[in-house]
Amino acid sequence: MTSPASNKSVLVVAHAAETGVDQALRLAATEFAAAGWEVISTDEFEGQPVDLVLVLGGDGTLLRAAELVHDQGTPLLGVNLGHLGFLAECEGGELAAAIDRAVSGNYRIESRSTLAVRAAVPDGQVWHSWALNEVTVEKAMPERMVEVMLSVDGQDLGSYGCDGLVIATATGSTGHAYSGGGPVVWPDLSVLVVVPLAAHALFNRPLLVAPYSTVTIEVALDSRSPALAICDGRRSRALPAGGRMEVTVGSQDVNLVRFGGQPFGERLVRKFALPVRSWRAVGAARAAGGLEGDR
Repeated sequence: MTSPASNKSVLVVAHAAETGVDQALRLAATEFAAAGWEVISTDEFEGQPVDLVLVLGGDGTLLRAAELVHDQGTPLLGVNLGHLGFLAECEGGELAAAIDRAVSGNYRIESRSTLAVRAAVPDGQVWHSWALNEVTVEKAMPERMVEVMLSVDGQDLGSYGCDGLVIATATGSTGHAYSGGGPVVWPDLSVLVVVPLAAHALFNRPLLVAPYSTVTIEVALDSRSPALAICDGRRSRALPAGGRMEVTVGSQDVNLVRFGGQPFGERLVRKFALPVRSWRAVGAARAAGGLEGDR
């Protein structure tokens, strides 16, 4: 552990139900205290500036932490205690080493672009929000489709009867947008990924939209279902018939702590367990020891 620092603070955000979280919390408190850092729990946090956020959990816990310090741009160090942990930098067994590097400043910042969301309803109310992964417009009635119009920079592109639409960042391209058939986008690309969900339309392919563009989704006046606008699965607003939502690239990035130079492709293969060996190589390996090899 490095020598104690002064006037430094860390906000610890943990998923209470994850296996090993109590042990991780005790270790984090001990290690940061030894380095002279003030440790702040979410119960104690009142929006005060902090130097670092330690996230103990999975991607959902990291989204919660990003929400708490979004206006500050505080670096987030994700330690995966969950299943996938795509945004985390390390696993639970590496916690002590990760804290040591964090308190010594031995890390780099990876900035992830966000979405700025503005939703207006016919009675004049306006809702502003943001998202790191995605904003979705989803049907509010499970038994009916929602009718929406999609436009980019004022140009109508398609009218859909659908389950909804996803507008994602590159970060969110591996989440809801991916499960809806969208592409995986490398995180250093600042684009908007638009993916219709179960759309009854000929033009229902995913779109990649420029970072300076505005994507608009409007719920048709004759829609058979109202909609919900949902940001990162955490913040939502009803979007009735005639409601309109505009999405642009946000002005405030989310900053993630990174230790090494692990390429995104390597992270993708590891987290999704992608089959990177060809069937021929697998066949040759199985044929070793006298079995007939591939031809």
